[in-house]
Amino acid sequence: MPSFEDFHLPPAISATLARLGWSPEHPGVGDTTPTVARGHNLVAVAPPAPAYATPVLAAILSRLGNGRRALLIVPAAQLEEWGGLVHVLAREAGLRAQVARGTARAARRLHTESVDCLVSTPETALSLVMRSVLRMETLDAMLLAWPESLRDEELTLLMQDLPKEAQRIIYTSESQHVSTLVERYARKALTVGILGTTTAPVGPVRTTGTGWAGRLSALAELIELLDPASCVIWTVDQRYHEAINQAITAMQPDVTLVTGDAPPAATIIAYDLPAGDRLRQLVGAGEVVLLVPPGTEQYVASIAAPRRPLLLPGVLDAARAAESVQRRAIVKEIEESSLHPAVLTLAPLFERHDPVSVAAALYRLWTSSSPVAPPIAAEVPGATARIYVGLGKKDGANPNELVAVLTKELRVERTKIGRIELRDAYSLIEVPAQDAEHVAAALNGTTIRKKRVTARVDRKPTRSGGDGRNTSRPPRRADHR
Repeated sequence: MPSFEDFHLPPAISATLARLGWSPEHPGVGDTTPTVARGHNLVAVAPPAPAYATPVLAAILSRLGNGRRALLIVPAAQLEEWGGLVHVLAREAGLRAQVARGTARAARRLHTESVDCLVSTPETALSLVMRSVLRMETLDAMLLAWPESLRDEELTLLMQDLPKEAQRIIYTSESQHVSTLVERYARKALTVGILGTTTAPVGPVRTTGTGWAGRLSALAELIELLDPASCVIWTVDQRYHEAINQAITAMQPDVTLVTGDAPPAATIIAYDLPAGDRLRQLVGAGEVVLLVPPGTEQYVASIAAPRRPLLLPGVLDAARAAESVQRRAIVKEIEESSLHPAVLTLAPLFERHDPVSVAAALYRLWTSSSPVAPPIAAEVPGATARIYVGLGKKDGANPNELVAVLTKELRVERTKIGRIELRDAYSLIEVPAQDAEHVAAALNGTTIRKKRVTARVDRKPTRSGGDGRNTSRPPRRADHR
């Protein structure tokens, strides 16, 4: 019987894998782990969940240290999930890992400390490269997690400076989508399929959307909602078993946690996304509920049919809150605006169609054309947020130019634009928090100085109304002149 040490993994990392429930006999491990531990390229076709990459990640980390560094490029929605997994493995191996939630802390650590493994989104990594903080030529390994969900242009800019001898590992659930990327940057890579042999979707299954960090609370809500006579929770490995037990034991004391074949049960909840063959086994054992994190919907559609969405109470409350916000916006328009021009435009329609149908059609057009859904959270008076824009001093940008784009092209009121911080590779624009998502979505993809820019809400803490030491100030003209 082979051991992880036979796969060229050090004892500390091997012990961690065993504790997480992995074994050398696990499907796919025998092909992937030794290949990566020897420094060869790999393409793994797997469900879009970080847990499947645990053995390969252990093999990557086993080759780091003593100046050898790896970069993990992951989807933004999975950043925290990957970060937690890396820290679990790196801690036992005595390695230093950094999750780049933004550029500031990551840049400081890359400047002042030895970082063995950096976990980042493509956008943040590219910003660090443009600031000359992250040098691609110093990397010994690079992992791309489900690049089919990432922007091709950002991946191209990152990959083009990667040394030829650097190791490439790609995890994908759509091998045909990344064939060009593999041919260009990971030629002669070993391709291993972990999806199974099932080609047709199986079902029926129930699905419920949840964030990666919200899966534990979703489990509790599901058990409360379904009240199953018996319940099995399936996971890829045992990493979350203790947390799951703590979260649901009081509600469902006879729950069974499994990582392999599921025994018969009234309800089977797949905490991780299963491969096609595994889903077939789960469906044969009972009614299956899949937790569907953001970005995995297309994969779920490819393996499961028919699907019946299951709306959790918390999600339903949020939907009702969103509807309430929209109704308030309509009432405000009725009470505070002159509607005569609109009535004259719609009058002929009222003669041919029921006014309720006209209103419903206009509502659908309004909501479908909006770049982002109306905010459902309560607004904090005076709260501000910052928008990250991938354009900076190196591109010849200046604050006046950014203000002009916002006011003239995007119709943002000048009084809503606060402080503009212009950095070498990017800019930060302060706007009211309730407008941030809308402005970022409108600004994303616009062309400034012949460059198509990326824009997003910067998630770092910013000023909000409250006490005297931490309030947002009114915009000053000097800020963006």
